[in-house]
Amino acid sequence: MKRQIVFSFLLCFSLILSAQSEESYPSYGDNCTSILAAPGATEDGSAITSHTCDSWYRTWMRWLPAVEYKNDTLVEVFEGLMHTEYPNSRDGVKVKGKVKQKAGKTYRVLDTAYPCMNEVQLAMGETTYGGKDTMRNAKGLFMIEELQRLALQRCSTARQAILYMGELAFEYGYGDGGECLTIIDPNEAWIFEIQGEGPDQTGAVWAAVRIPDDEVCVSANISRISSLSPLTEPKKTDKKKYQPLQSDNVMASQNVFAVAKKMGFWDGKTDFSFWRAYSGANYEGEMKNYAIRELFVLQQLAPSLGLNKEMEELPLSVKPEKKLTLKEVDRLLGSYYEGTENDLTQLMRVPKKGRQLFSKEVWQDKDSVVSNFANPWMRFDEISAYYAMTQDPRFDWVRTIAVPQCAYSTIIQARKNKPDAIGGVCWMSMDNPGQSPRFPIYAGTTDLPAMLKICGQHRYREDCLLWHLRRTNKLAAVRWGICRRSLEPARDRFLNKGLREMSFVEQTYQSMLNEGSKDEAQKEATAFLNDYTADFVGAVVLRWDELYLSYWRRFWAGF
Repeated sequence: MKRQIVFSFLLCFSLILSAQSEESYPSYGDNCTSILAAPGATEDGSAITSHTCDSWYRTWMRWLPAVEYKNDTLVEVFEGLMHTEYPNSRDGVKVKGKVKQKAGKTYRVLDTAYPCMNEVQLAMGETTYGGKDTMRNAKGLFMIEELQRLALQRCSTARQAILYMGELAFEYGYGDGGECLTIIDPNEAWIFEIQGEGPDQTGAVWAAVRIPDDEVCVSANISRISSLSPLTEPKKTDKKKYQPLQSDNVMASQNVFAVAKKMGFWDGKTDFSFWRAYSGANYEGEMKNYAIRELFVLQQLAPSLGLNKEMEELPLSVKPEKKLTLKEVDRLLGSYYEGTENDLTQLMRVPKKGRQLFSKEVWQDKDSVVSNFANPWMRFDEISAYYAMTQDPRFDWVRTIAVPQCAYSTIIQARKNKPDAIGGVCWMSMDNPGQSPRFPIYAGTTDLPAMLKICGQHRYREDCLLWHLRRTNKLAAVRWGICRRSLEPARDRFLNKGLREMSFVEQTYQSMLNEGSKDEAQKEATAFLNDYTADFVGAVVLRWDELYLSYWRRFWAGF
């Protein structure tokens, strides 16, 4: 018994340490994935954006209230909020400066590490592509998350948001690396990429392309925008005046062509390509506008196009052969390429019968089965151990879409046939999206459960939702082949529950608005949405705690 207690303690302690360690996972190309769908490409006509925040960022979130400014004002711009433990913490936070804001009302904003949705169904996903170091200006005021926040507070459409962020970066400077935002409103979907103008320049270089109404785009740490046609280089610009280049479906900063020529990224004669000029090679060192994640998603959506890894460039977006559903986006964000050549668990095999000891012959036997210990999300040291046993060159790190270092992930719908309060829905998840359930936060929500207002990245604490999910997910990965049989159905059950109950939530909210005085009815209807999310989160916690105990009982019993 003592031996079992010691083993349990050591296993739990090692799981917690591994969950918090950043060194066990690659530090490049591992930040985020975003799938973006225009309304005509989805089964229910909703525009969809998404974001897996795959690194050590805060997991606390809140609703920033709407504010009425009677006069023009100055608003603070922050740096460091991404790594705080709770909303009012100012550890490591500094005010970088202030920006002018016009009199008027701001919108209420769902404030995640990368602010993601406002009350009128404007929503954003994010992914970092880095860009060229020579373009970065550390003196620029804005990091991408603060541009997102101000745009969501002030704008109601994707076009407005893009132009407004471009204006702020032009006036105050952009100090972040290359960033991509996938932006939706109920009618349109846009991809927006931005980076600095250079180390001694105040402004920014950016481009934005509207995704055709029946197509889907994916961005995963690589610049994806290529042609900016029909935009052309202006003959003359006023460098002190904000004059963005615009057409119906393409927008860009006024300097997008001139800076590329000035920096030697483009000769001015060949066809202009934004990703070639400002990003170049992907994080795997190849001169391509994609890597494994983009290729996999687009292949899944449009297999008949024959997209393959030999291509130098993939299309920015494709028309899916089947209308996209929320469940399909969730499946893709939770993928580790199961059953494909990039699924490392397929190499971790054991005999179907008997107790044969390990040998290369058994490992390569077609009649063998994947081991219950096969983990889709192995660290470098685990991969090295298997390679040492097999000398199989296929044992190499593969960047899966779902990763265990994910802080949180979102899938956001904007629906034009619904009132804003119930038309916008953020389907939130924490920790590994391949393991964790999702819960809905409607645009009409004004408050969140206390467990969502605490970050779990700094230490183990049971008063935040993250650790109720993370400790169960880590334990399940120890014997994934067995534990997935209960964890995956539980994960899917919550998404199915939320989708099944959508019509009930919508009808109840609408009916409550018709009861009593207008102000009182609005108050009650809003409280209903707040309570619905809180109850949903409570159910998630109870189920994942049950799974946690069941896995410990299994290991305690020795199997």
